[in-house]
Parts: sequence; structure tokens; C-alpha cells
Amino acid sequence: MYQLNENLRDFWRTRKPYKLLKGGRFSGKTQDAGGMAAFLARNYSLKFLCIRQFQNRIADSVYTVIKEKIEAAGWTDEFDIGKSTIRHKGTGSEFLFYGIARNITDIKGTEGVDICWIEEGEGLTEEQWMVIDPTIRKEGAETWLLWNPQHHTDFVQSKLPRLLGDDAIIRHINYEENRFLSESARAKAERLKSVDYEMWRHIYLGEPLNDDDQVIIKLSWVMAAIGFDLEPSGKRVIGYDVADEGDDDNAIVKAHGSRVYGCDAWNKGDVIESARKVYAVAQSEGAEIVFDSIGVGAGSKAEFRQLAQNEYRTIVATGFNAGGSVSRPDSVYKEGKTNKDHFSNIKAQAWFTLADRFYNTYRAAVYGDEFSVDELISIDPDLPHLEELKFELTAPRREYDGNMRVKVESKKDMKKRGIKSPNIADALVMCFVPDSTGGFTNLFGR
Repeated sequence: MYQLNENLRDFWRTRKPYKLLKGGRFSGKTQDAGGMAAFLARNYSLKFLCIRQFQNRIADSVYTVIKEKIEAAGWTDEFDIGKSTIRHKGTGSEFLFYGIARNITDIKGTEGVDICWIEEGEGLTEEQWMVIDPTIRKEGAETWLLWNPQHHTDFVQSKLPRLLGDDAIIRHINYEENRFLSESARAKAERLKSVDYEMWRHIYLGEPLNDDDQVIIKLSWVMAAIGFDLEPSGKRVIGYDVADEGDDDNAIVKAHGSRVYGCDAWNKGDVIESARKVYAVAQSEGAEIVFDSIGVGAGSKAEFRQLAQNEYRTIVATGFNAGGSVSRPDSVYKEGKTNKDHFSNIKAQAWFTLADRFYNTYRAAVYGDEFSVDELISIDPDLPHLEELKFELTAPRREYDGNMRVKVESKKDMKKRGIKSPNIADALVMCFVPDSTGGFTNLFGR
């Protein structure tokens, strides 16, 4: 009989509708799941749905693993093992194999599933999960999700565990707990440890990459800015991201010069009421407002104008159109490129120039490089919603338009990756937008 990893016995025995198993390479996650699946199929009448992101051929699935475990346990005669199917002759247990990306409709129509096994789940999106999860509705059914962590922003890392709560058991296992691992495989892991410690921790210990090279702002840069010692000076600005459709939130971030010192977020509500709230905060802080003026934000613009007419003390409120033209279009940004040749729009310019501040701060903190205060940024370590802000700042990726100018990943594309609109991060970006008429609507002048 196939022997399971004794370190995972309690994991498999726990009665939970969701079993989440993550870790690095050589941890034996898939092998253990295959052995458990074969054991259960032999002893109970079950329907297994085995899925992964892409499956161009049956060899891409966990079919081979299950087959190997059946053979290793000496149960081959008990199963009908076809070219793409596995069925136990006695219990009637059967295994179905699908690729998620190309067969989501077939998966959605699958009935009577007892165990859904999602392999290589690191690429699973929230949109896909919302199709798969309701499909597994049989009483007592379980979903097994196995993955090698990639980025801290991935849906399975950042949101799914919180979404499942107490209905899930989560276990992180690595090669050090795999007693079946060969010495040559163990030596390979240890060799990388001596050469590239950080990559060893990612590949073999299953730690998410701190930095995604595709993102605009890296997590290591943001971490360097948290608590970075900067004396606040200059004007105070409140960036205000107005809630859009769906589950969008309103968000404000407060900055005094280069120091970010305040933050708030609240559920979508009345646009007028929210605008009044932000205006009152600006009055109490002696701050200007920069707000998202397109779409729903147009209602805020009208209310800010009305408040300015009614109030004794006028607050400067500046509308920001993310799709507007760049600031100082003919000025050189980097490597001889002008702003208009480098950035697709003012939103891209604002995000990337903020990224420059974070990168400069990282260099100052880690290497001692010197910059002027207006080239740096500091975030209060006690800032409310700090964890959300860290996640949102490091989520959007860089993209390019038809003329190869950089732009910010669209919210639609982020949603496909299971990431919601970065409201707090957008509010922070608006605290540091370049001064210009590009992308702005000045309501009352400076």
C-alpha cells in the first residue's frame, strides 16, 4: 500500500470543505494528494474532478500521478485505467480531468462531484473560482487546492484564505518534511541555497516573491519607505479616489509634503455625502484636495464647487482625469525620452513618478544614496489600512500602448487576475501627481 507522508495525516483527516496545501518544489504535495485520492477511490464511491489551469493532453494532468500510486500500492487489477480515464471496478469511483482555461463551461456543468482537486492553483483567478466553487455543491464534498506560491498578490495567496475563513484548513509543507525525497533531489535544493538564498526560499520553501518584475512599484521599495525618517514640510494634500461601480470603496490618503500620514476608506455610499466628508477633513487639516473627476467623480466636482460657494473658507479642490495628457510633455524624463514619448497618459506618469520616489527611498535606506526630500517618500508605520495599501501599490503591472509608451494595467485586466480596484493606492498617487494643466480641472485656482 502507498505510504502517505505522516506529516500530512492530520491535514487529510481533518473534515473541512476546503483543503489548501501549498509549499515549494520537492515537497511531495501532488504525490501525497495522488495517494490519498487512490486510497479514497478504492474504499468509497466518489467522483473526482481533477483540474488545472492548462491541460493540452492527459499527460499534463494528475492522471499519471494517480496511476502511479495505484500501481505502487498493487491495486492495478482493481481499477479500469484507460488512456484518459480511471475508474474503480468495485466502488465505481471515477476521475475526470479538465483544463480550467479552455473548459470552464464543461467544469461548470459537472454534477455530483465529491472531491475537486485543483492542481497548480497559483494561476487561479477570482473569476474562475467563482465558477468552480458553486459547482462543488454536493453534501460533504471537498475541494483540494495545491499550489507553489508565486507572488504575494496572487488570488490564492492574498484573498482566497480570507474568503474561506474557518471552512478551510491550510498547510504549508516543504521538501524538508518529505521523507520520500531522494538524496539527489535534496542535494539540488541545498546547492541552490548556497548560490542564491532568496531564490532557494522561493522555489524550495514556497515563499512568495517579494518583487514581481512586471509591477510598477516593488514591495521591497514600499517596505523601505514605511517608517523612513523624513521631516514633513510643504503643503498638505488629500488624495480622494471616488467609489465606482460594484464593490468599490471610497478612499482618501493624506500627505504632508513627502510624508504620508493618514488614510481612510469606507463603503460606497452617497456621492454627495462622501464629498462633504472629504471637504470637512480638508478643512480640518488645512489641506488641498485632488480627486478623481471622471465617471462618478463628476458628482463630487459639483458638490465641491457648491461647498466652496457656501463656506467661509474655500478649499482648493483639483479634479484629476487619469486619461488626460501628460504633464510637461516636452520635458525629458529618462534616457533622452520626453514625457509625451514615454508615458501613455497622466495616470501612467503619476504612477511611474511615484515609483521613482519609492525606488529612491529604497536606495537611500539600503545603500545610503542621497536625494532631495521631494524625491523621496515616507509612510507612517501606524497608517490605517497599511496592509491593503502595500498590496494595492504593488499590484498594478506595467503595460504598453500601440506606440510603446508605458501605461498602467487596466482595472479590467487586474480583475482578470483576481485583484480589485486599487482605491487606496490611487488616492495616494493623487497626492503626488505632477503639477500641470495636463489631466487637471482647477475648480477655484491656486
